[in-house]
Amino acid sequence: MQVKSIENDMATCEIDGVTREASLMMIDDVEVGDYVLIHAGFAIEKIDEDEAQLTLDALREALDMGLEPQ
Repeated sequence: MQVKSIENDMATCEIDGVTREASLMMIDDVEVGDYVLIHAGFAIEKIDEDEAQLTLDALREALDMGLEPQ
């Protein structure tokens, strides 16, 4: 998800129109515009834009094939 805003240790993140709040307590040096992996309400890893796009493409392909997220 892409970080849209940061207040204290909380980031508002968005992908495909879906917005989530995530704690930044587990990773450092996150800025607005960065991409992060989120699990259980925590940003757990910062990834570059290319990696984010590859991940999104793979997820969209899986959904197009009828696979359901678990």
